[in-house]
Amino acid sequence: MRPTLRTIPGRFRPVSRENVAMAHPASRVLAMLELLQAHRHLTGPDLAGRLGVDERTVRRYAGTLADLGIPVTTVRGRYGGYRLLPGFKLPPLMFTDDEAVAVLLGLVAAERLGLSTEAPAAAAAAAKISRVLPRPLAERLAALRGSLGFTLRDRPPPAPGSAAEHAPPDTGTLLTVGAATRARERLAVTYRSWRGPTTERDVDPYGVVFHAGRWYLVGHDHRSGEVRSLRVDRIAAARPTAARFTPPPDFDPVAHLRGQLAGLPWTWEVEVLVEADLAELRARVPASVGDLAEADGGVRLRCRAQSLPGMAQLLAGLGHPFTVVGPAELRDAVADLAGRLAGYAGRG
Repeated sequence: MRPTLRTIPGRFRPVSRENVAMAHPASRVLAMLELLQAHRHLTGPDLAGRLGVDERTVRRYAGTLADLGIPVTTVRGRYGGYRLLPGFKLPPLMFTDDEAVAVLLGLVAAERLGLSTEAPAAAAAAAKISRVLPRPLAERLAALRGSLGFTLRDRPPPAPGSAAEHAPPDTGTLLTVGAATRARERLAVTYRSWRGPTTERDVDPYGVVFHAGRWYLVGHDHRSGEVRSLRVDRIAAARPTAARFTPPPDFDPVAHLRGQLAGLPWTWEVEVLVEADLAELRARVPASVGDLAEADGGVRLRCRAQSLPGMAQLLAGLGHPFTVVGPAELRDAVADLAGRLAGYAGRG
């Protein structure tokens, strides 16, 4: 574990591991600060045991921190010890080489999986960490990121007006939902369904689940009277109501979502722009199959499909040029169908 990354208010500063080795008193002073930040209050014997020094040295370290302007106070009595002044916030946040690599690769993987919120946030965080790393480590990490391959396909940017335009979810909304779930506080939610209409709902949030690149809020929907799974990227607004609730005993949001999705007859949300006349397509595509609406360049078809190969065959059967807006997997299904047809055409 070579260079470390240390943060102090307002800036990052690289610190050499050789200068902060645990044999050096300065490293133990920093370690004492980290312990007090994590536990807020520790006794002298506790700190001495964790730092590998005697209690007299702990008192000296406390004096050193005080000289640096860090408000370490001494609590006397049977339950006495050392603590940081309440409300005081100062890292240092320290990363070893291994930890810095783990954080950066975690950000890359989160972005690829769709686990992040607004896209610029993950990229900005990665850039900030990369800028303050020692140059050899930064160059090695840049090389790794440049050569890293994923079996997951890159997500294409959503088209304006498409069903995927609101993903990923808003950071503030996700944090509000998480806080309400923990506090067991009912939310007033403005929600947009996959068909487009917006509704107002009161929801008791039981849990937040990330599944297949999407964030879901699982909870009791007072509008329908049922436990529902709402996509967080479709929540236009979420407001705490101060009303409290008690979730069902032993309720498992992950298991509920899996069961709910497994029971759905339609698993893919499809959006395609077809270069055709609206009246003609309405005669070919029943309302039970999907929604049709005029759009620039043709007709926008939105529907749900259980089978993407079957959806590809339906689109090919329309006899009109089309552009797949989403999902990306439908493009693969169309390409597979085209390849099979080309193979059939080449038979003798």
